[in-house]
Amino acid sequence: MVNLLVNDCGKKYRGKWVFRNLNFTIETEQHFAVTGKNGSGKSTLLKILAGYTKPSKGTVQWSLYQSTLPADKLFEQVYVVAPYLETIEEFTLSDLIRFQQKFKPFKDSLSLSKVVEVAGLTENKNKPLQFFSSGMKQRAMLTLAMLSSARLVLLDEPCANLDKDARLWYADLLDCYGKEKTVVIASNHNEEEYPEVDGIISL
Repeated sequence: MVNLLVNDCGKKYRGKWVFRNLNFTIETEQHFAVTGKNGSGKSTLLKILAGYTKPSKGTVQWSLYQSTLPADKLFEQVYVVAPYLETIEEFTLSDLIRFQQKFKPFKDSLSLSKVVEVAGLTENKNKPLQFFSSGMKQRAMLTLAMLSSARLVLLDEPCANLDKDARLWYADLLDCYGKEKTVVIASNHNEEEYPEVDGIISL
């Protein structure tokens, strides 16, 4: 399982530090929250933890089963859900699920129908994503992340666009499918997004 070791990490944009001197360890299967106000660097930190961008100073080390995880293998173990990531709008939900299976298979070889059922979107499985509401897209992407074989899941404001019932669904999703994953949740102090965590990183 994936561990994270962050040492003296900082990120600078145009000569200004967004954050710096971050030191923390996230152990296998722990759930952590990254909290802070808008512009504090939460999304930037998640991109660094995902290997999408490099810190301006310091290091991030990923390990899998206590062995260092090479950068070229990291993408196989990471799943990110964030507002800035776009979906392929022409795909139906079924298309999207089949597409993911080529790169990140589902845990326990879950069937397409089971994935759709968990998302609560059975009646919409053949509808193009361009006709999904923002909340339906969020449910789909959260489901794909949590049911995937990826061991490190990074969620940026996961309750964005979710109504009250969908937020309860999200809490159940974390509880049922998140126990065997290392999960980091970026949130603007919305405790519904991180109901039970092992630690909080405040920016």
